[in-house]
Amino acid sequence: MIDEDEIIDSVCKLFANKVPFHRLVNFRITRDSQRQVSLRFGMSDQLVGNFMRGSLYGGINATILDVIGGIVAVVEVLKTSRIATLDKKLGRFSNLDTTDLRADYLRPGVGEEFVTTGYVLRTGRTVVVTRMALHNDTQTLIAVDTQACIVD
Repeated sequence: MIDEDEIIDSVCKLFANKVPFHRLVNFRITRDSQRQVSLRFGMSDQLVGNFMRGSLYGGINATILDVIGGIVAVVEVLKTSRIATLDKKLGRFSNLDTTDLRADYLRPGVGEEFVTTGYVLRTGRTVVVTRMALHNDTQTLIAVDTQACIVD
């Protein structure tokens, strides 16, 4: 049996190191004692959408929420997969695609640091539905997303 921590670590490394666009945002992946994965990133000039307010570009909000949704979806699928080896399990990553993403922008993305978390709402045979949230460094809720991923 493959350890859940090993699955989470491997999936996080794939998302952080293998997708070039993810390096552009320069997020850090962290985990807490309950295995909750978070993405953290700092504000930078390259991420500004509203130059008058200095707030995050909405596309960055959606992107970072899409990333955490993908991570929690893949981890969930791999934890329940009956595939024997970790390498073969991680091969399922190639079958991950976001099929629907609904973003609700609640407040301007103003802050020095941001954190996003996500969790699985439902896992089906080929579709995983996730819910994600983006907060700033004062714990203000900036945006929430619901996502459907096909993991076939």
